Amino acid sequence: MTATLQSTRSMPAAAGIGLRAPHVERVLRDRPAIAWLETHSENLFAAGGFFAAAMDLIRRDYPLSLHGVGLSLGSADALDGAHLARLQALVAHYQPALVSEHLCWGAVGGVHSNELLPLPFTDEALSLVVDRITQVQEVLKREILVENVSTYLRFRAGDYSEWDFVAEAVRRSGCGLLCDVNNIYVNSVNHSFDPHVYLRALPRAAVREIHLAGFTRKAGLAVPLLIDSHSRRVSAAVWALYAEALTLFGRVPTLIEWDRDIPALDVLLDEAAHAQGLLDGCHALAA
Repeated sequence: MTATLQSTRSMPAAAGIGLRAPHVERVLRDRPAIAWLETHSENLFAAGGFFAAAMDLIRRDYPLSLHGVGLSLGSADALDGAHLARLQALVAHYQPALVSEHLCWGAVGGVHSNELLPLPFTDEALSLVVDRITQVQEVLKREILVENVSTYLRFRAGDYSEWDFVAEAVRRSGCGLLCDVNNIYVNSVNHSFDPHVYLRALPRAAVREIHLAGFTRKAGLAVPLLIDSHSRRVSAAVWALYAEALTLFGRVPTLIEWDRDIPALDVLLDEAAHAQGLLDGCHALAA
């Protein structure tokens, strides 16, 4: 990371929620007691409209995180300059406390898959994503976070385990890490590894944010398969893994994600309250 980059702005080490369209009007009206909010960057790419106007009001009262899903850091294509320019304008306008993207790819040849697709854990892929993360940070003149993604297949060839690949990408680029605990658990079931080994391999000082969400278990298959559906409450197994993450990383801003079958806002607030209880009781290990 070059000397011109700004460090992460202040974000409370508390539980927040992903702000979705069904809840915007209530947040505007009631200003519920929640520590912070996160929204997808791409939802603000179109100029004007109700959502953009609402976010201008909401950010006065809540710290904001921008979470991207479309930059495709691991694609063989060059970074999309227009996409990056829109993100740069959003960051300048909203001054979010955190800015994040996914460690994956989702577009090639100008065609978008609408999925967060897995990377091969090779030296070549690692060099590519480090270069792309560096480009983004230099354009934004600030640190970004990269998130580990859920996957349903793996490439046979590879020079690293998933956790070592993620850790090395963070170290080499100087970016921060958005540790998605649910994705670690989902992948541990789908690919038969120990999620605790994954957590312990991550660079503690780089973890800036944690994501929690609910998964769907597919039935009737020959092998176990979990889908990162973001469509239900956080599972007991993921809560337990989150508690371990807090002992390793300390109190870290934690987000409840819910993107499908979106329930009433009170359900998200209840999940955030559960996370906050664990945060309040956190006793981190010495670094």
